Amino acid sequence: MTGRTGIVLFTRDLRVHDHPALATSCAAFDRVVPLYVLDPALAQLSPNRTRFLHQSLAALRAALRGLGGDLVLRHGDPVAETIRLAGEVGAEGIALSADVSRYAERRATRLRAECERHRLHLRFFPGLTVVDPGALRPTGGDHYRVFSPYHRAWSAHRWRDELGPPARVTLPAQVPVGRLPAVPAGDSPEAVPGGEDEAWRRLTTWLPAVPHYGDRHDDLAGDGTSRLSPYLRFGCLSPLTVANRADRDSPFVRQLCWRDFYHQVTAAFPDISRRAYRRGATEHWRYADDTLAAWQQGRTGLPIVDAGMRQLRAQGWLHNRARLITAGYLTKTMGLDWRDGVAVYFRWLLDGDVANNSGNWQWVAGTGNDTRPYRGFNPIRQAERYDPDGAYVRRWVPELATVPGAAVHQPWRLPTALRRTLDYPSPLEVPGPEPVWLR
Repeated sequence: MTGRTGIVLFTRDLRVHDHPALATSCAAFDRVVPLYVLDPALAQLSPNRTRFLHQSLAALRAALRGLGGDLVLRHGDPVAETIRLAGEVGAEGIALSADVSRYAERRATRLRAECERHRLHLRFFPGLTVVDPGALRPTGGDHYRVFSPYHRAWSAHRWRDELGPPARVTLPAQVPVGRLPAVPAGDSPEAVPGGEDEAWRRLTTWLPAVPHYGDRHDDLAGDGTSRLSPYLRFGCLSPLTVANRADRDSPFVRQLCWRDFYHQVTAAFPDISRRAYRRGATEHWRYADDTLAAWQQGRTGLPIVDAGMRQLRAQGWLHNRARLITAGYLTKTMGLDWRDGVAVYFRWLLDGDVANNSGNWQWVAGTGNDTRPYRGFNPIRQAERYDPDGAYVRRWVPELATVPGAAVHQPWRLPTALRRTLDYPSPLEVPGPEPVWLR
């Protein structure tokens, strides 16, 4: 067999458009093997994300077949399976997108060692963020700890060129491609489907709303957000593709910068899911299983919190403002450990990834990158501001559907006769002094 063969190991980049590792490999090698390895160590982390992943793999296979290639699927340890396949097809090099989680860091370290041992060329490419995590560094530091100066540097930085899909993907002859995994039901009945085609459809539909994002994105009932986060998490869309189709100075693109910000934080601090990021952060958390269970189930007796947690369970997604409210309630009101919140969100969220999930939880808990770590979240004030007529709460807490207007946010203040007709719990007991909004 003449010519050169390379492998592209797909991870969180399940697309053919703007995929630097794939595009470069197709230009450099005569034959390219697109590979995805299903790691059993990750299979049970989230039924919702497993469903989305398997749908996205089916879409990726279809796209690669449309380019003349295919997606090779293997099960097992990603490093061992990649090296084994390289031997089977006589590959000279392996390419993949660089990532920042502890899992990705360990995979990269092991892959470097194995490639050196087997004399394989290994190259990491950009693609999971708009700007590479290591591309921007403050004077005298290895990463930005505060968002505002990072945003200024990010906004002034020249982005890389967006790439089209390769003209053709040529697979070596007689490579067993493997069967697509079955798509499980998942746990959230209203979860969106995965895949690059679906991602492009949703992006195209969303783009006309971008100019109004700054005014509407906090409206809980209005649902004025893009909902593209699961497609960015799995790389069904390139974040650069999304950013290029919006005004670079828009509030929406600023959210993509936040995403990059937490990736560069995690690259410098891979223990972001386990240890407090902020130097000198004081942690005195409670551990109350009954409170945590009520929060998870949306039965705290605080309607705006319960609405958010029920949306999370139903859709595998949660409005950003509701994420702040529910996380603030768990950590700042009830005093429970942010790591317990990270685990619950990670269990349900389609867009759950280490950098953004953990970074945002630490921001809310006061252990992360917030310059005002002791800020509080008054859930009633938040509810009245971002769900003024209670439509969001009534959608997700149907027990309160008959309560009119803003009164739905504080059902404990309803007339006793009406309150007794509601199948809804009283607010959980708050540790320490009772907050004013519960009196």
